[in-house]
Amino acid sequence: MDALQQPPDSQESRFKPDRPLHSDAFKQNFNSQQSSRRWLSWLRSPSATPQVPLPPRTKRYRAEKTRPGRLQPTLALTLSVVTLTAAMGQRFHRQPELQVGTIAPKTLFALEDAVVIDRETTEAKRAAARTGALPVLVPDPEKNAQIANSLENLFQQVDILRNQAGVFPFIETNRLSLTTQHYIREAPALEWTAVWTVVKAVVAETRGDETAQENLEQVLTNRLDFRTMNLQQKQVAQDIVRYQQQWSAADFKALQTQVEFSRLNYQQALDDLARLSSAERGLPNDAILFRFSDSEWIAVQRELRRISRYMLLQGIAEGVPLDLLGIAVEAQLRGVVPSNTEPFAQALLLDVLEPNLMKDPERTRVKAEAAAEGVPEVKVIAREGEVIVRQGQKIKQSTFVLLDHFRLSRRRVNVPNLMGFGVLVAGGVGIFLIAERTVRPALRRQDHGLIVFMLLGVAGLNVVGLAVYSLPAVGLLVSSFYGATLGSTLVALLALIFPIGTRISTIPLIASAAGALVCSIIAPRLRSREELALLGGVIGLIQGAAYLALTWLINPVSLTNWYLPLTGAILQGIYGVVSSVVALGLSPYLEHLFDLVTPIRLAELSSPNRPMLKRLASEAPGTFQHTLFVASLAEAAARALRCNVELVRAGTLYHDIGKMHDPLGFIENQMGGPNKHDKINDPWVSADIIQKHVSEGLVMARRCRLPKAVRAFIPEHQGTMLISYFYHQAKEQAKSGKTKAINEHD
Repeated sequence: MDALQQPPDSQESRFKPDRPLHSDAFKQNFNSQQSSRRWLSWLRSPSATPQVPLPPRTKRYRAEKTRPGRLQPTLALTLSVVTLTAAMGQRFHRQPELQVGTIAPKTLFALEDAVVIDRETTEAKRAAARTGALPVLVPDPEKNAQIANSLENLFQQVDILRNQAGVFPFIETNRLSLTTQHYIREAPALEWTAVWTVVKAVVAETRGDETAQENLEQVLTNRLDFRTMNLQQKQVAQDIVRYQQQWSAADFKALQTQVEFSRLNYQQALDDLARLSSAERGLPNDAILFRFSDSEWIAVQRELRRISRYMLLQGIAEGVPLDLLGIAVEAQLRGVVPSNTEPFAQALLLDVLEPNLMKDPERTRVKAEAAAEGVPEVKVIAREGEVIVRQGQKIKQSTFVLLDHFRLSRRRVNVPNLMGFGVLVAGGVGIFLIAERTVRPALRRQDHGLIVFMLLGVAGLNVVGLAVYSLPAVGLLVSSFYGATLGSTLVALLALIFPIGTRISTIPLIASAAGALVCSIIAPRLRSREELALLGGVIGLIQGAAYLALTWLINPVSLTNWYLPLTGAILQGIYGVVSSVVALGLSPYLEHLFDLVTPIRLAELSSPNRPMLKRLASEAPGTFQHTLFVASLAEAAARALRCNVELVRAGTLYHDIGKMHDPLGFIENQMGGPNKHDKINDPWVSADIIQKHVSEGLVMARRCRLPKAVRAFIPEHQGTMLISYFYHQAKEQAKSGKTKAINEHD
């Protein structure tokens, strides 16, 4: 309670003995609800000075004294608006009266021969050429390797199936023709059963009859069931009968066994082929692969590898129709593989081929820049005395270039527009002041001056084209110093007003404002420089992403060139990081120069490794323990009252540093030893020792450059009550006549 009884006015003067303290008035004011709210407001806003009501006489005196200076805030506000209008309204300083789209008031002629470069039109054409450049496509090595592996996998599957189907031909072709063997292995079960039944019946009928054995074919052709067969079945039956006629019974029996195994293996291979063909990128479901000879299959593999490498080297672009790709493959295969293998080889290669070209960003960028550089400068030619524009005609871009060259565009200060811009700036200042009164009342003049200087710095950076990139720095500094609401309000107003008064690119401005707003919201919550540095990286990502998205929306590029704005987005991200780094570097200097207290600075001051606190712990350990205990209590109270917790803790840690001038003069440092004041036995000297810990504390605080808001805790925690113990001691001595008369102010 005693820490709030003393108003935070000037530090040392309030403790001079000749100044009336008005203890009763202060106690009455402190107990009032209005005064308590104002004290809490001051604790929540350390840069403001709490307005504690003074006694009536003092209030009248102060009012009379300050009446002549009432115009100072108005004058300062007017001067700020005028300065900001002049600095940020650069567009209106030398604005041409005759510009693109206006009507010429009279006919204007060229003053001399001239060739003028139309830079705006040139840049527009170069930007169009840059965004319209076709991308550079190069084969993707990974995709090529993937296609080659897929082709080799298909080759392995074919090899497995061919091995599973068995050796073919399964008997010498001089015994059975190749055509017959193909039919035997591939014929449907019903057809083959019909043929084999007729052959076995003929063999059974002629067994033991030598004459019939010699005329087996005649016996076969005379059978009715033979005559009902188709031509191919008849040919196969005759070949088998001849085989039985030419070779022994054992050979015929072996043939029967070979036929059964061949047909069984072939059928299993067909089933596996159907299963593999149903998979993605599977084999073509074509049984012709079992008819290839080994030499033919080796030739097909060799040529497919060569053709695939050749086509992938040429490149297959995205979106190539499959029928066109098939025509290209067919052309490559014609004449290089056996004719009977061409359909299967074509289907096999089409199963694995796919687009393999990828965009090369660097080569595409170089090509785009080359295309932009290839656009010649747009030149406007004028001859002396030639009409530039006739009266009543609308001024075009090419016309304006000539008028501006001959200084006929009438560039001058656009006073009406500049005044209108001034009204807009004044409205922005008003909005900021309203936000200030709502969340952070009564900022100091130096705080307003700092904000104005920041805005002037942004306007100055516009001369070198860097103003748009300074918004994150402004957002970080203002929000760190004065809170998220004021920081985001200032950034939003600056982003809305600044492009009206200056020529600035829209997309970088919006991207920078997005990063600055995020920075303004997050920065006040951080409690270390490291966290602020990491926030700079986040701002860079947000700014780059916003630039990329806005570029695609506002200036659409073709799908093939979607990545061209990436370079600009990366630069925007870098600008965001650099802006945050600059703000982080300036922050400590601004804090000391303008006596600002930020959460980070207060956290640094509260570190027990600070030299002043280490000295207090060493020279006055009892006071240091007392300080830590009171700091914990004050921090809990501040949190419950929603005050500035960091300020309360830092101020409490330093409030008794003045006791180091005489540590043993305070009971907590005597550690049970003799009391120094008993030996002194002079209440005036003892009271002076007690009082000096305030004045000496202020001296120490200034030496270690504590902020004023923290230094204010040193005198304020004492309040205005008497030093009761020594006051009563002095009264006792006065009663005995040992001392002079008592003055309470002592």
